[in-house]
Amino acid sequence: MRLAENVAGTRKAATEILQLCFEAKDWKLLNEQNLNLSKKRGQLKQAVQSMVQQAMQYIDQTPDIETRIELIKTLNNVSAGKIYVEIERARLTRKLAKIKEDQGQIAEAADLMQEVAVETFGAMAKTEKIAFILEQVRLCLDRQDYVRAQILSRKINPRVFDADTKKDKKKPKEGENIVEEAPADIPTLLELKRIYYELMIRYYSHNNEYLEICRSYKSIYDIPSVKETPEQWIPILRKICWFLVLAPHDPMQSSLLNATLEDKNLTEIPDFKMLLKQVVTMEVIQWTALWNKYKGEFENEKSMVGGSLGDKAGEDLKLRIIEHNILVVSKYYSRITLKRLAELLCLSIEEAEKYLSEMVVSKALIAKIDRPSGIVCFQIAKDSNEILNSWAVNLEKLLDLVEKSCHQIHKETMVHKAVLRS
Repeated sequence: MRLAENVAGTRKAATEILQLCFEAKDWKLLNEQNLNLSKKRGQLKQAVQSMVQQAMQYIDQTPDIETRIELIKTLNNVSAGKIYVEIERARLTRKLAKIKEDQGQIAEAADLMQEVAVETFGAMAKTEKIAFILEQVRLCLDRQDYVRAQILSRKINPRVFDADTKKDKKKPKEGENIVEEAPADIPTLLELKRIYYELMIRYYSHNNEYLEICRSYKSIYDIPSVKETPEQWIPILRKICWFLVLAPHDPMQSSLLNATLEDKNLTEIPDFKMLLKQVVTMEVIQWTALWNKYKGEFENEKSMVGGSLGDKAGEDLKLRIIEHNILVVSKYYSRITLKRLAELLCLSIEEAEKYLSEMVVSKALIAKIDRPSGIVCFQIAKDSNEILNSWAVNLEKLLDLVEKSCHQIHKETMVHKAVLRS
């Protein structure tokens, strides 16, 4: 049948041989027959594909773990380098990696998963591809390989999660690859979205990238199933508020802060609405009063979804409040003594100078410190052209005002004269 290229007959004969081996529970013979049949001269692709798919059904019915690993490895050898069984190979690799992980061999499991580049598989369903890559990212994070985790996570475009799954699927044209349906155990696109952002939060937490963590929580918060249940969205909204306050001041943080303040759900957690309003308002915040008020809430986060805020978060919160206060002072003062600045910030002169210097270095604001006189100047040094231009503009405004005043006086005089004559 094989030499006559009879596809149906060859496929049936090959699968029947494997079925007989399985019924006899001779696992060693099953492995041998799998290899032998796949290596026959001129073996048909369809027959090999059916054999691999048939043998994969027996994996969960193996008597012990050694037999299971042996069968998976045999099927991996059969499918190696064959593009028509690449999806089966990927699924087998995932099963083998799961076994290795259960045995505590996380590094080996991660290496196995990375051997397969599913993003190049045209026939694999989109959700299965994403689930596979997310599994690769998770294993890399478990073995603390953050560089490779980032590289793998970039294979997923976050926009793919916002695609409308309800749209009718187009029928494939002739000659196009037919995309297989994803297995039943693969999560839906929205579930994968949540898994993706939870893994990204783990990655960003390693480097304390608060703004990126906040954006990841915001994406989870926008999932419809999360927004419908207060038990799910309240802890996530709390996290968004905390990480917004912890994030360094920049345009992105500012726009996210204002967008969050407009969220109607924030009224359910008034303390956090108050916290965000304090950060937005251009007024000096007293650190001790703020910490006394929110210390309990800060420590409560450990029992919330997503875990505690991290060891460094408390110090960073104090730093953000100091930075906010320095920005407020720079808005209201053009020149201020270091002593007065330290009083406003509730810090020593040395600490105030240190934090101010760090902000100037990071280009968060422009300032100069005259250390012998102990004066901080927040004004930008202007060159002669700028001074002349501003003087000319001011002079023009003054002349305009004089002209308007003259016109108004002349008008009043004319009206007054007309009244007297009458």
